[in-house]
Formats: sequence, structure tokens, C-alpha cells
Amino acid sequence: MKSNSIIYRSIDLFAGIGGIRLGFEQAFGERINTVYVSEWDEYAQKTYKENFKDDFDIAGDITKVDEKDIPDFDICLAGFPCQAFSMAGKRMGFDDDYKGLCRGTLFQDVVRICEYHRPKVIFCENVKGLTNHDKGRTFKIIKNAFEQIGYTVYSKVLNSKDFGVPQNRERIYIVAFRNDIESKAFKFPEGTDSDTCIHDIMEKEAVSVKYYLSTVYINTLIKHKARHEAKGNGFGYEIRSLDGQAGAIVCGGMGRERNLLIDNRLKDFKPVTHIKGEVNRDGIRRMTPREWARLQGFPDSYKLTLADTHLYKQFGNSVTVNVIEAIAREIRKILDKE
Repeated sequence: MKSNSIIYRSIDLFAGIGGIRLGFEQAFGERINTVYVSEWDEYAQKTYKENFKDDFDIAGDITKVDEKDIPDFDICLAGFPCQAFSMAGKRMGFDDDYKGLCRGTLFQDVVRICEYHRPKVIFCENVKGLTNHDKGRTFKIIKNAFEQIGYTVYSKVLNSKDFGVPQNRERIYIVAFRNDIESKAFKFPEGTDSDTCIHDIMEKEAVSVKYYLSTVYINTLIKHKARHEAKGNGFGYEIRSLDGQAGAIVCGGMGRERNLLIDNRLKDFKPVTHIKGEVNRDGIRRMTPREWARLQGFPDSYKLTLADTHLYKQFGNSVTVNVIEAIAREIRKILDKE
């Protein structure tokens, strides 16, 4: 069979809303077929099902799945949870206990499944903090685990802002090829598109008044920032230049106030939600979920049907599709040669 007609089977673990899958599908086209998906958050599952039509159900808690029950696959996609290693979290690492699960060790389920199935390649994404957590020991354990089951591991920190989206978001990307695959030629992509700005991802039409902050809330933010500045901390709201770039949108969808905009297109200032005070007249607003989707490289065809609260959380937890696609193209070059 010619290499250009091989269809690679993939599984999508800790799938979230499918950002990693989307990047690989854009890079591999019709030559990738997802055969298994696991995601335990019910709202993420809803968004995933809206956008990917599979003929199988999404599996829930991966720790309870027997590796023998997963179909054979060639590519493992795994954005294992970042909260245990995030600078924004408590950074408990392998001791992180959350709802009875140890999130820091969920990567071990990736190892368990891949040791049994022996896929050609394993792809993981995580927060930059993973590289220096516990003085680098955590990352070393993860790398060693893949090496021990027969993989050659490559890793690099890349910034989303270098790949066509205006978001300053550094993440660690791990690519592990099975040892019998000649992978020495693999290299991570170089970012070459860092000219986009917030203005490029803004909604084309004026957005709902519900995204505009109230005068009372703005005053609260100003006081909050002043308190932190007095203590020498850098916390607080931030209004971004439309010609500049956004800060990283974060896990859980928190920190929307770190990426405020000034948008003076609003004409009707009558509130549509219960607010204290009145809608500010300075044009200060939050970004919309669609703007967050664009910051993460999701196409406008990607359906957003849930309430805003869920969508902010989902995009904050997701990946930048542009970066994933660029790495996936480099992975494909190695696989096609093989």
C-alpha cells in the first residue's frame, strides 16, 4: 500500500472539546480516523458531540477503562489535565487529589494504554510549568515512562502567538515515536506568523451589552488591582490594546478580566442581565466566547451551543489548534516516510 493512502487510526484521550483532534484532522485530512474518544466532563462531551459525529459513544473516566477494550490505534492524542502542574494552580504534581482522582498521575493511563497497544506515535500537550515542576523531576518521570515502554521522546515549548493567533500562550508539546520508527529527522515547527492582533479576532458586529462591564464592577476591579499592587503583586484586570495580543486564556475559563477590550460600538446601554450600577460608557467589555475560540484557532464553523460560562471554561482548558496542526504536519512527514 502506498504511504499516501494509509489511514492512521487515532484515539483522543482527555479530549476536552476536541482541539487536538481538530489540529490533526487539518494536518492529515482524510488520512486520519478517530476510533476512540475519552472525556469525563459532561459539558465538554456535549460540545464535542456537537462538532464531531462519531458512530461510538464518548467514554468517561479513563482510569476505569480496560486498555484491552480500546480499539487498536496508530496515534495517541492526549492533552492530560494541566491543573496539577499549572502556575495558576497549587502545583501539587503527582500528589494532586481532585474529586478522588489524582490528576497528576493521569498521564500514567496514557502510558498504560500505549504500552499495551504500541501506537506509532504519542502526542501530549501540557502547561509550560510541567517542565520545571519539582525542579524538573516530574517532567523527567514522564519522559522516562515513555522511554521505558519503547519510545523516543521529543519535547519543546512553543508560543501560540507565533502561529497566527494573538494569544501569548506558552505550552510544552511532547511527541514520542515508537523506537522502530526512524524519527531522527523530526523537528518541531518554527513559528512564522506572529503578526496577528486582537483586532483580527474581534466580532465583526457590535456585541451584546451583557459583555460590557458595569460601573460598580469596574470600581471593584480598580480597588482589587490597587490592593495587589500595594503588596507588590501583579494581579488585576488588564485592558488589552486592539493592536496587541491577549494574555493566555486560562484553565477553567477564569481571568476574563485579564483580557478586557475597549469597544465603542455599543449604542444601547440598557442592561439585559441584573447588574449593580449601570453599563460603563467607556466601552470596556469582556471578550466573547467566539473571540476566545478564535484566540485558540478554532474555525467559525465550530459550533458553540452551551451557555457562556461553560464555553469560557472549555476554551480556557483547550489547546491552540494552529500549533497542534503545525506539529501534526511534522509528525505526518515522519510517518509517511516510514
